[in-house]
Order: sequence, then structure tokens, then C-alpha cells
Amino acid sequence: MPQEVLELLQPRPGGIYLDGTLGGAGHARLILEASSPDGRLVGLDRDPEALAAASSVLTPFGDRATLEQANFSKMAQVLARLGIDGVDGILLDLGVSSRQLDTPQRGFSFRDDGPLDMRMGPDAGMSAADVVNSFKQDELRRIFREFGEERFAGRIARRIVERREEEPFTTTAELADTVKAAIPAHLAAKQKIHPATRVFQALRIYVNDELGHLSTTLESALPLLNPDARFVVISFHSLE
Repeated sequence: MPQEVLELLQPRPGGIYLDGTLGGAGHARLILEASSPDGRLVGLDRDPEALAAASSVLTPFGDRATLEQANFSKMAQVLARLGIDGVDGILLDLGVSSRQLDTPQRGFSFRDDGPLDMRMGPDAGMSAADVVNSFKQDELRRIFREFGEERFAGRIARRIVERREEEPFTTTAELADTVKAAIPAHLAAKQKIHPATRVFQALRIYVNDELGHLSTTLESALPLLNPDARFVVISFHSLE
């Protein structure tokens, strides 16, 4: 949504902008171009791999771009450390990035088998494997229902607990197959998405405390906005 972001954010020369979900720096590059010649951008990402990729993309902008490895919920602390009292725009693009989904070793997707991880950065503690292998059945059910809005949360949690007694989960394919087996076949066949989609979403949100960080950010970001500043948030599901 690059055009929509620019229309809403309205970057201008001399402005200071914060991209709290830097990712591949696609939006950040456009913001810097639109605010040329002296607009400034502070880019945050909790994922060191994303930060490294963004750094390469934004090199041509020199010191107009300042990149920090940090969760967007820490934006107030980062800006204070940089001596910035306020910004003219903030952008958040919530959820998982395409780079993370397309890297099997990160464990975000079941399209390609990989380790059951799902941690967006080193600030996340437990992996998805830790959760499914150690949490009680009732807690798994709550996570799947609350963060994935999964109607079969109870059946799936029970099947996971039964399966892990035989052997712990280590890969995304193992979990996806177990979830699919827990859902009645005739109902699974009618779903427009893979039966494991909501469970993977729920685990990702829980492991990375995505809603907790978002809540903190929405409360702390408003005082950081200069007069007439814009706060743009891209979200993809009802929980956000």
C-alpha cells in the first residue's frame, strides 16, 4: 500500500518520521524520497536480519536515515536517546513480513518445513516449539481461541497434547499436520484457508506479544507527535 501510506502520512521536506516496522525498508525509502532533500527518518525493527537488509536499501540516503534494532513499543526511549522531542509522522505496518514468511528457518509458515520458532527478534523469549511442547491443554486452547479466533481450539489443543506425549514438536510441518488432523475432514475441506492458519497466527502473536506491544505503543506514541503530525497504522485482522 505504498501510495496510500504516502497520501496519509504526507511526508514533507524537513519533517522527521518514524517507521516502527522497517522490514525491507520499502515504505522508509518512499518516505525519504518524498521528504527530500532534508527530511529525516528513524527506522525501528526488532528483527536484526530485517535491519541489515534495510540498511543496505537506505544507504544512499546517508545520515538522513537512522536505524535502530528495537521493538516499536520502545520508540519513545529511542527518540529520547537520539535527542528528538517529536516527530511529524509515525508508520506501523503490523504483523509478519513477507521476508520472514519466505524464510523457512524462521518457522513462521507451513508452506515450507522448518524449525518451529516464530520469534521476530531476540527480545522474544519462548519459541513456538516451547509453547506447544510445554503449555497445558487449557492454556493452548485459550491462545488458539483468543489470538487465532479458532473455533476448534479445544480439539486442536487436545490433539497437540496427545501428539507431544509420543514425541515433541520440532518443525512447522509436524504442527500443521497435527492441527489439520484435529479438524473434522468434511469441515476442513470447506475452509478457504489452510486449517493450521489460525493456529500459526495465534502462536506468532503470543510468542512475540504483538498485541501487548501494540497497546503500549498506542498509549505512548501520541505525546511524540508534533502539531499536525500523522499516525498511520496498517493492520490485517480484527484483533489488531
